[in-house]
Amino acid sequence: MPDSVEDQQWTEIIEPQSRLLDLGLKDVWRYRDLVMLFVRRDFVSVYKQTILGPIWFFIQPLLTTLIYVVIFGNIAKLSTDGLPPLLFYLSGVTIWNYFAQTLTATAAVFRDNASIFGKVYFPRLTMPLSIVISNLIRFAVQFGLFLLVWTYYLANTQAVHPKVIMVLLPGLIVLMGILSLGLGMIFSALTTKYRDLVILLNFGVQLAMYATPIIYPASSMPQKYRWLLQANPMTPIIETFRYGFLGSGTFSWISLGYSGLLSFVILLIGIIIFNRVQKSFTDTV
Repeated sequence: MPDSVEDQQWTEIIEPQSRLLDLGLKDVWRYRDLVMLFVRRDFVSVYKQTILGPIWFFIQPLLTTLIYVVIFGNIAKLSTDGLPPLLFYLSGVTIWNYFAQTLTATAAVFRDNASIFGKVYFPRLTMPLSIVISNLIRFAVQFGLFLLVWTYYLANTQAVHPKVIMVLLPGLIVLMGILSLGLGMIFSALTTKYRDLVILLNFGVQLAMYATPIIYPASSMPQKYRWLLQANPMTPIIETFRYGFLGSGTFSWISLGYSGLLSFVILLIGIIIFNRVQKSFTDTV
């Protein structure tokens, strides 16, 4: 006699989620090997058929920085707080690239992977998590470029004054990953119904850069408008990075705490919305 349904041992049980705070993080941990496979796929697919391959990791931030030096440094004459313009702009570009690229890629995760999601079950959160990790590899390469330039100016000029606060770099990276992941999942949920939001987001990210102290120091902002700059959760992250490595900028535990708290709240909201939408997104994508 075959075993009854109650006696059978199932290797996988798929059941609907009904609780609001059932985030499914346990399932994501069980599928951690799949996350790493997605990371490898993201890395290989972007540069597999390119001429320069991963060298683009260096070229993109370097060319962007040189353009900023010419336009904002030499023509617009924006302040860099006494820092070498190349080093000042490169520090901002290095940090901003990780946040912006992770956010825009996560926002399109449902649209770009609809064919996979409609064929096989796996925790959908593994996909945005893999984007955060794969972009972390890109950030590590670009940060290496920043360190080369930083070391040169540190050895040959007196303009750079590193602080012990630089040890907070891992925490800053985590905050950027959390913030971009949370915002990206919120937008990815919305794009299942309104696909043109991805285009709007790409435009919004470019505008948001000018509301963040990337091409100018926070100290150059008029006092009556500075609170708007501080409301941006990326501002304390970038200012802390510059203060730690360059000795210029501002550092405040309160501002950094605000950025961390807001990032975690956005992440929680993003996961809840993402998990809710994933149940029915194949009907709308």
